[in-house]
Amino acid sequence: MIRLNCFFEAKEGKYNEAFNAAVALVAESQKQEGCVLYDIYESGTRKNSFMICETWASQELLDAHSASAPFKLYVPQILACGEMKIEQFEF
Repeated sequence: MIRLNCFFEAKEGKYNEAFNAAVALVAESQKQEGCVLYDIYESGTRKNSFMICETWASQELLDAHSASAPFKLYVPQILACGEMKIEQFEF
């Protein structure tokens, strides 16, 4: 399995736009084959920050997710609003 922790920090005034796109991405991604976990967590200590945590059954299914229409629609919207750091783990 593959786990991704995607830490996002929004530009000033862009948090709601990024968060709404992330919520839409999560809802669509949870329906995809191989999705074990996909959720979003707001920071209780860092203003304008959230994390998307995702777990995929295999690299092949993660690659399919990355090529999907929802990913191509929502990820650019999120990235236009701030910066993302991604940690990836295999287990």
